[in-house]
Amino acid sequence: MRHWMKKLRKDHLGGALMFVMGTGAALQGTTYRMGTLSRMGPGYFPVMVGTVLALMGVAIFLTAGVGERPIPKVKLPPEWRAWFCIGFSVVAFMVIGLYGGLVPATFAIVFISAFADRQNSLRNAILLSAAMTVIAVVVFWWALQVPFPLFRWG
Repeated sequence: MRHWMKKLRKDHLGGALMFVMGTGAALQGTTYRMGTLSRMGPGYFPVMVGTVLALMGVAIFLTAGVGERPIPKVKLPPEWRAWFCIGFSVVAFMVIGLYGGLVPATFAIVFISAFADRQNSLRNAILLSAAMTVIAVVVFWWALQVPFPLFRWG
């Protein structure tokens, strides 16, 4: 294997992939109407997210391996609790969102996902869920006016 290929790390490849995907999203977004910041068109969000993704990819690529120490490889058992909590939280969001609305669905997805971390307490899960619910209401219901009712009965 060539010398330069040995120096190529996973972070280099990840950064390059982020750059390519971000650039692709931004270029594709320019084919739609951009609009303005106050009246965003369908191309505004993909162009902005794609640009940020591409810039982050460049930053990751350039800083890959800086100050890196070799980490001993240890085979860890699968985190079944985390897989279950995260998977179940997505299903709960879909079901509760359909029958209960944005507020209970957001609270449920964050609350259930919080227990994927074994060190999370009930108090922390409740506080995190409440904070994320408030943020979701402000961002999606009030600012973006996504047509998702806050509460729905049945």
